[in-house]
Amino acid sequence: MAYHPPTGSLPRIVVGEREEHRLTTLATSAMLTGRSAYVARVLLAEMERADIVPDARVPETVVRMNSRIAFEIDGGGRREGELVFPGEANIDEGKISVLTPIGAALIGLSPGQTMLVTGVDGRRHKLTVISVEAPPTEL
Repeated sequence: MAYHPPTGSLPRIVVGEREEHRLTTLATSAMLTGRSAYVARVLLAEMERADIVPDARVPETVVRMNSRIAFEIDGGGRREGELVFPGEANIDEGKISVLTPIGAALIGLSPGQTMLVTGVDGRRHKLTVISVEAPPTEL
């Protein structure tokens, strides 16, 4: 699936300063190497429009890296996963790479917010966040 912004306004997203820097670096590197270039452009666009806040001020209900998320697509069944960096992705374990269309669409969202994602078949799908579990605190 590819990300496609809705025709109306995009939902407000919040990203911490350190995470914004890491994700911008990741997306820029992916674009330069041609790896996941389309999704990298989408992720960069998300970082450009995000409200960047000090890391300590990111609400626990906002999707961040290593958050556990429950979401649904087109009002279908509940899906769950953890948002991770590409090297940690494993669909069998529910680990969704931020360099996938769904991962890029999820970053910065809160429960109840929706993004549109375009499927491989070209059809648009509505991705809605149901719940977010904050990532474990770093030691």
